[in-house]
Amino acid sequence: MHIHPDPQELGRVYEPRLGIVSGVRSFAAAANAAARVEDTPWAGWTGEARADYEAWSSLPQASSQGGVDLGEVIGILRAELPEDAIVCNGAGNYTVWLHRFFRYRRWGTQLAPQSGAMGYGVPAALPAQLLHPDRAVVALAGDGCFQMCGFELATMVQERLPIVVLVANNRMLATIRMHQERRFPGRVLGTDLVNPDFAALARACGVHAERVQSSDEFPAALRRAQAADGPALIELLTDPEALTPAVTLSEARAQGEAALGAARP
Repeated sequence: MHIHPDPQELGRVYEPRLGIVSGVRSFAAAANAAARVEDTPWAGWTGEARADYEAWSSLPQASSQGGVDLGEVIGILRAELPEDAIVCNGAGNYTVWLHRFFRYRRWGTQLAPQSGAMGYGVPAALPAQLLHPDRAVVALAGDGCFQMCGFELATMVQERLPIVVLVANNRMLATIRMHQERRFPGRVLGTDLVNPDFAALARACGVHAERVQSSDEFPAALRRAQAADGPALIELLTDPEALTPAVTLSEARAQGEAALGAARP
C-alpha cells in the first residue's frame, strides 16, 4: 500500500497493490479512527519492529578510535537541541550517524536531499532560518559536501542568520571510498582530500568558528556557537577509520579482499 499526496508518485518506483492519494497525517488520523493498532493482527509484529528501531537507534558506546566520535556528537545534539530545531544535511557517510541516532520529534524539523545530493545541507539552512527566525537551525556537512556550497557562509553573515554549521572532516570522500574498498580493495582513486582549515575559512567570512579535535571538546564548542551573535561553524576532525557506525575502513577493505578471494577460481 502506497500513500502519497501527489498522485504522480503512486507506483513511480514500486507498484503497490493499493495506491491512496492522501497526506500522511490525514491518512494516519483516518486509519486510527477506523481501527486501533492494538486490535489488528499485526500488533505484535509492529511492537517488535518498534522495539528493534529503538534498540538500533540507541546511542552507541564511545568509540575507541581517535578524533571526534560522531555518535557522541549526535547524542549531544539529540539532548541539547529543542524539539522544533531544524536539522539540515547533505549526502555522505556522515549522515548515517545522523539518520540512525538522531530522533526527530516534530513535523517540519528535517531538511535532507531526496535525491542524495551532496552540498544540500548548508544552502538549505538559509531559507529554513529565514522562514523560521525564532527556531534553531543546524546544518551538517561532510568535508567534501561542505566544499560544494560552503561559501553560503557569506550569505549567512550578510543576513545575520544564526545558523550553526557542523563540518565532519575525515579528509576523504567516504561514501565513494567505501565502495572502492569493497569492490577494489586498496585501489584508491580520487577520494583523498587536501582540505583547507575550515574554521579559519569561516572566520575569514566573519563567522564564529572553532576546530574540535576530540569529543569532549564538542559540548562547550556547541554552547559557544549557539551563543554567537550570528552564524557559527564547528569543524569536527574525525578518524578516517570511522567509515560508518558499524564498519571501519579496514573492515570494508577486508570485506572486499574476501569477496575477491571467493571470486577467484
